[in-house]
Order: sequence, then C-alpha cells, then structure tokens
Amino acid sequence: MNIRDLQYLVALADTRHFGKAAERTFVSQPTLSAQLKKLEDFLGAVLIERQPRNVSLTAVGEQIVERARQVLRGCADIEDLAKAARDPLSGILKVALIPTLGPYLLPLIIARLRKALPQLQLMLYEYQTETLLTALRAGDIDLGILALGVNTEGLDTQSLGQDAFHVAMPNTHALAKKTFIRREDLAGQTLLLLEDGHCLRDQALDVCAPIDIQETSNFRATSLETLRQMVSAGYGITLLPAVAIQGPFAASKTLITRPFEAPAPTRTIGSVWRRSSTRLDAITAINQVIAETLEKQTH
Repeated sequence: MNIRDLQYLVALADTRHFGKAAERTFVSQPTLSAQLKKLEDFLGAVLIERQPRNVSLTAVGEQIVERARQVLRGCADIEDLAKAARDPLSGILKVALIPTLGPYLLPLIIARLRKALPQLQLMLYEYQTETLLTALRAGDIDLGILALGVNTEGLDTQSLGQDAFHVAMPNTHALAKKTFIRREDLAGQTLLLLEDGHCLRDQALDVCAPIDIQETSNFRATSLETLRQMVSAGYGITLLPAVAIQGPFAASKTLITRPFEAPAPTRTIGSVWRRSSTRLDAITAINQVIAETLEKQTH
C-alpha cells in the first residue's frame, strides 16, 4: 500500500467512475483499476462494488476512504510545512469567501495583496458559510473569510473589522427623505431577503426582530445583486452591508441607501482557519491586509 493507491481510491470515491478517476489522477483506466485491485488484495477486503455503469463502495470501503483522506491531508500538510519553511509567504493558498463578501471585498484587497505578498498565489473560492466551514475542516481550503457569529468550534478565528448595515430603498420611498434611519422607521415595511443558507439573511432578521416588519413570502433572492435590482424595481426595501454599497456598487438613480442611527447594527467580518495549519505566516499577512482595508473603508 502506498500514497498513490490511496489517491486512486479517493478519486474513485469522489467520481464514482473509473474513467473519470483515472483522468483526475493522470493514469490510464486499466492502471487505476489494476492498482485498486492490488490494494484490495493487500488489505484482504473488497472495497469497491463493480457493477455495469455503477461504481459504489462497500461499507468497509467507505470507512477506509475516510482514513485515506486523512492520510492524504497529512501528506499535503507535510509538503506545505516544508515549502513554508523555505518561504512562508510563497506558494499556493486556497481562500474562500462568502457570496455577500467576495464580490465586494476582493476588488478592494487584491491589488494590496499582490503588492504585499508578490510570491503568494491565491486560489479563490466562493461558498456559503456552512459549505465554507466544511471545506475548511476537510482541508480543501486554507482560509475562510466570512461573517463571524457562526459555529467555528475547533477552528481559530480573528475579527478583521465591522461592516455596518444600511437600508436600501427605491429613490421614491418615503424614508428616502431621512438622513438616518431608526429601526422603528422600518415598522410595516416589506423586507426583501436572501434565501435560506446565507448568513446575511439571519443577520438582517436579527436587526429587524424587535419591530413589526413584513418579509415578503413569494420572493427569496440568491444574491445581493438580485436584491438590489428588486429594490430598484420598487418591490420593497432591504438591508445591505456597507462593503456592498461602495465604488461601482454605490446607489443608482433608482436606488438609494441610508445609514442607521447610531449605534448602527453591524456584522463582524473575520477569518477562520485550522489550528493545525502550516500556513500561519501567510494567513496572518492576509488578515492584516484585510483588516487595514476594512479600517480605511469605515473611516
């Protein structure tokens, strides 16, 4: 049994197809199939149920795949540790952001990250919060940027800055005449929100919890940009974080935003990573750039 055999097995578990697993691991299908049969012979256990047009794992096969994933993550950590020792601020770092942050924060930080960390290659992903945390714990990403306040048990976190909520409304709305919005001003309004799975939805509901506000029952947006367009069309109001109303995302002719009266409700932007990570130097450097950027945006 060797590391390559485990890579073949995990690839097959992921794809459930011998041909696709072979492509993923850059070998021929006969080679992959033969090596997996040798692995079964060595272990003295059937790991794979081979049926026409159907590949599945046996019960023991599923258990061994989970152990194999752990071994492969450990091997990757060893390689990363060696690379980090040579140059901790170089190599590849996999970073994921939640959808209500990625499109708005990345344009603010990418140039600064390239200047501060020219040898670091970022691989960027966009996941909803739960998927991000699952990928982080599985070792599929190195760093997550999200809104804190979720379950990060077993992970290390750092607060990077506050992102204040603003009320977005059609420019003809009665509240548009106000300079600041009190929560009580939202009573009786129709609130448009993101669909379930977005933490921003829960945060918006928390902001509006003390007042009588009506969430529309026939619409749930998949993105902040959908919300923005629906508000512009006059279907209701919504809450947008400050990072999403700046630069090219600022108010349009048909949509305006107003801040809340102090103390304004906010969400805490933070980073999260595995405690066993070998990329702490790079993570620390990225955290610093993001924190400095958010500080400038809020002052």
